[in-house]
Amino acid sequence: MNRLYSFAILAMFVLHAGTAAAADSRKLQTQGDIVTILLPLAAFGTAYFKDDSEGEKQWLRDTVLHEVLYTVLVPIFNQTSLGKRPNGDSNSFPSGHAGFAFAQAGFLQERYGWWYGAPAMVLAATVSYIRVDIDKHHWRDVIAGGALGYGSAMLTVTPQKATQLAPIIGPDWMGIRYERSF
Repeated sequence: MNRLYSFAILAMFVLHAGTAAAADSRKLQTQGDIVTILLPLAAFGTAYFKDDSEGEKQWLRDTVLHEVLYTVLVPIFNQTSLGKRPNGDSNSFPSGHAGFAFAQAGFLQERYGWWYGAPAMVLAATVSYIRVDIDKHHWRDVIAGGALGYGSAMLTVTPQKATQLAPIIGPDWMGIRYERSF
């Protein structure tokens, strides 16, 4: 439980630092980049320190799936008007920073629940806001990136304490199997 409080304190520090530096977009961009780097460290670190080897595998699947989808989609959308950033550059849709942050937050949410997921979601939303505020992305870009990231987590991550019911059908009988992981 102490790690959860440490993560929450870190989240509040980053949020406070982001609002304090809102006037300087270069500092704001750097802080968004730092949060984008810290989220996967926190996500994998949580699985590691909980001694959750299945969680480590799921983190890897989530991260790889998101990166593959992002790598495939960006060149496709870059050929359309969606690919134009507010500052005139390309590679706008979907937002890679927002998607990556939400993939990590989605992992924490889906695997360990709201105690871990809520602070991570706030940090991912902060990264998204920063990307729009510094004119790197439109809102549509960060929303699509966030949906892509969280969607990859929903496809690859199962709750640590999952309950499963499955029908069992035999040649002369039927039943239900109940399984709960603790």
